[in-house]
Amino acid sequence: MLYYVIAVAVIAIDQLTKYIVVIQMEQGQSIELISGFLYLTSHRNAGAAFGILQGQMWLFYIATVIVVGVIVYMIITQAKESRFFGISLGLVLGGAIGNFIDRLLEGEVVDFIDVFIFTYNFPIFNVADSALVIGVGLMMIYFILEEKRQGTSK
Repeated sequence: MLYYVIAVAVIAIDQLTKYIVVIQMEQGQSIELISGFLYLTSHRNAGAAFGILQGQMWLFYIATVIVVGVIVYMIITQAKESRFFGISLGLVLGGAIGNFIDRLLEGEVVDFIDVFIFTYNFPIFNVADSALVIGVGLMMIYFILEEKRQGTSK
């Protein structure tokens, strides 16, 4: 149940922050939070990460339904064995559904977290994107640790 609570929390925070950006900011408007590093920039993305596959909504609908189905299946069948793995699945599930809601209702995703790393302007992202990246990162760590554990127990 914890993993679904994590997913719902991610969805709620994601949708709330996007709603605030939509009603409080003009598209393209940018607010400096930390000079030269962090800005809130109202942006819309009709594609995937880094703006690839612009306008291919049918692909995102199909992929998201498949991903959500696989994640729910994994929570049911495999998350019992590892809370760490279950948390990573909850984050991925919440992130996937958060962006899916935008695509389904608006045909595009609201992005607003704008980070500059030295002179590189990282692509603008949102809470759902962050949850996806953190969830996948945790999942990779889990698989590496699990592989090492199984390798040493042979």
